[in-house]
Order: sequence, then C-alpha cells, then structure tokens
Amino acid sequence: MERLKQRADFLAAATGTKVPAAAFVLQARKRADDGPVRFGFTVSKKVGNAVERNRVRRRLKEIVRLSDGKRIQAGHDYVLIGRRAALKLPFERMTDDFAGALRRAHSAPLGSSFAGR
Repeated sequence: MERLKQRADFLAAATGTKVPAAAFVLQARKRADDGPVRFGFTVSKKVGNAVERNRVRRRLKEIVRLSDGKRIQAGHDYVLIGRRAALKLPFERMTDDFAGALRRAHSAPLGSSFAGR
C-alpha cells in the first residue's frame, strides 16, 4: 500500500465515486495504470483539535491496515475523509463500514455519489 501525499492526487480522487459512512467518507478513483493501491487520509479541523484529528487518522489507517484486501483493487486511489463520529464509534463497526463502502464503491458507476441513499 502506498500513500497519497500530493494535493493533485487528492483532488483527482474527489472526482471519483463517493461513499459516505458514519465515521468517514470513502472516495475511490480508478487510475489509468495498474500500479499499486494508494490511500490518502484527511481529517478537517471541524472534527476537533489536533489530538482528536490525529486519533481519527490513526483509526482510519488501522482499518485499512487490517482490511483483508479482497475488495481493494490495484490501480485505484482511495481517500478516507474522517468524521467526528470516528472518535466514538466501535472499531468493529468502522471496519464493517469500510468493507461495505469498498463493496459499494466498486459496484457503482464511475463518478457517482451515494449521498442520500
């Protein structure tokens, strides 16, 4: 797994599929190449102070690290946008939501959004 670090990569991922969950929003975009999977993590200052934002970011990174990798597809960029609910939700629920979000992201047409579903 590689990390997204360039702003342009985050902006490109924002044009892909968006799947909201209670603790995060997953953005997924297929790249033109079949290179390794890349993940980006972001948490807005609206979530809380630096300690809370870092805690959310660490939880999101751990979810990705522990995922079985069956639904993660090569040649894709994923961005997880943390929400405040990630501070209080049980970790098991967040991992289940992540698996479901990946399933929904790959079953959707490109550029679609699941907001309001």
